[in-house]
Amino acid sequence: MKNNKRDFKDAIYEQHARIGKAISAPKRIELLDLLMQGERTVESLAKEAGISVANASQHLQVLRAASLVAGKKEGLFVTYRIADKGVSCFVRNLQMLAKNQIAEVNEITRHFLAGHEGLEAIDKKVLLERVKSGTAIVLDVRPIEEYRYSHISGAISIPLAQLEARIAELPKNQEIVAYCRGPYCMLAVQAVEMLHAKGFQAIRLEDSVADWEAEGLPIAMGKNS
Repeated sequence: MKNNKRDFKDAIYEQHARIGKAISAPKRIELLDLLMQGERTVESLAKEAGISVANASQHLQVLRAASLVAGKKEGLFVTYRIADKGVSCFVRNLQMLAKNQIAEVNEITRHFLAGHEGLEAIDKKVLLERVKSGTAIVLDVRPIEEYRYSHISGAISIPLAQLEARIAELPKNQEIVAYCRGPYCMLAVQAVEMLHAKGFQAIRLEDSVADWEAEGLPIAMGKNS
């Protein structure tokens, strides 16, 4: 009986360890973070993560074996997605745990933002008050496919790659709050710097759509908010 209990525990924790092994490579965590924004092809993921298609495919196969992602073949391409909402919660909790427990995470962030005036993040409660009063608008600078998958309700979409060409669409008499994929995504940082250079009042929201949804705040799907 004692051996059976031990075998049971060993077998269970071995399965738990599969998750840890699957996310033991930094690029796999980044791939999961990207997939939280919506379905993507291997080629698209490889480009965003700065790795080869072959390398991305190998990482995704490991994540798939641990049931963290699901994939489907469409013609010549394989499209991946997060397996379910539980995986998104896991990745978000992992990021928060690292931020709270590992000093280097905050130190790296402080070092990156040093000397970049106006890149401090706005508090979501303050943002909601400003949007409600009409003194601020929310700008989603992710690729349009990610916006259509899900976005903060009421946000307008101008992907970073189009921002300079479409900057006249933005009001000069309101503060612009840019957001992207979360605290470690650089799209909003680049957007705020560009807007500052053009004379706009701009600040970034470091929350992702997943963060917004997790706190029960409104999100929307589809082309229109």
